[in-house]
Amino acid sequence: MAFVCSATWIAKPGEEATVRTALEHLSPASRTEPGNVYYQAYQSPDEPNVFRIFEVYADEEAFTAHGRSPHFEQWALGTAIPALETRQRDFYETLDF
Repeated sequence: MAFVCSATWIAKPGEEATVRTALEHLSPASRTEPGNVYYQAYQSPDEPNVFRIFEVYADEEAFTAHGRSPHFEQWALGTAIPALETRQRDFYETLDF
């Protein structure tokens, strides 16, 4: 079973560009991580301050390692997250039928 994180980031007013720039750097770097299966960020066309990130990792250990990566520390923890009004993460495991 793979480990899935579905994240919703809501930017503070005026911080949409900060979050988008962070995701422009974070997304391609995250896709190169060992254990990453899929990583895609989305921005709502109707609510430009709302971003969603859908992540799939081989297992929870790979996801945990993602959270310790230099690019996550720089672009998520150091840049995007301080610019957020809300950060929600939901976790799942795939059903491999």
